[in-house]
Amino acid sequence: MEEQQLLVSRIKALAEALEESEVGELELVENGMRILIRRRSEAGAEAAVPVESVPLRSAHAAHRASARRPRPKSADAPAPAPGMAVVAPLTGVFYSSPSPSSASFVEVGDVIQAGQVVCILEAMKVFNEIQAEVSGTVTAILPKNGQLVQKGEALIRVKPV
Repeated sequence: MEEQQLLVSRIKALAEALEESEVGELELVENGMRILIRRRSEAGAEAAVPVESVPLRSAHAAHRASARRPRPKSADAPAPAPGMAVVAPLTGVFYSSPSPSSASFVEVGDVIQAGQVVCILEAMKVFNEIQAEVSGTVTAILPKNGQLVQKGEALIRVKPV
């Protein structure tokens, strides 16, 4: 019981430290236990922090089981646009231009260079410029302007040249 109280007090201390920093997500793996603490988006309008605690073995087993399970293909799902995806390095709000009155960074059909800014992701009131990793032609811009995107989600597709 004392061990559980110690764990709870450590999680609270981590959540408070996260609240006072610009970090959006904190993951701690210790003694076979995985603790993940994330800030809520501004849409939540509060700084409460959800806490997830899962024994590491069961998390890996569940991941392996879901990876083996065949996923049904939807006949209505459109095929992804050709090219390589520029993926979100963090969870945030997608913006296609630097301001509402400015032109978009890129449009479908534009030829871009590696390192060129293609969009902005806003996370915790910080605007992060997202750059293309390859040169090529933009084949698709996937999220809508102002849409919340998750880390790892495809943002823009580029057909390399």
